[in-house]
Amino acid sequence: CSAPANKPVLTLFTKKPCPLCDEAKEVLEPYKRRFILQEVDITLPENSAWNEKYKYDIPVFHLNGKFLMKHRVDIQKFEDQLAKLELQNY
Repeated sequence: CSAPANKPVLTLFTKKPCPLCDEAKEVLEPYKRRFILQEVDITLPENSAWNEKYKYDIPVFHLNGKFLMKHRVDIQKFEDQLAKLELQNY
């Protein structure tokens, strides 16, 4: 089987501790072969702009740099967007 060379990047805006983020990662576990998870800690000084934007909303997810969802994982939306990106890569 040939995997697409460039997997979509799912960015998770998070901080420690974040029980909702942990929960979200568990929900995404079955899909983890289909994307690259990139975590951004919004409490770090270099991420202060994200902190301003998302401090009351984490977890926040961006897929390939575009806002996708926040607070909880919307599996249907995630699957739809992931499938669209996978189709573009073939």
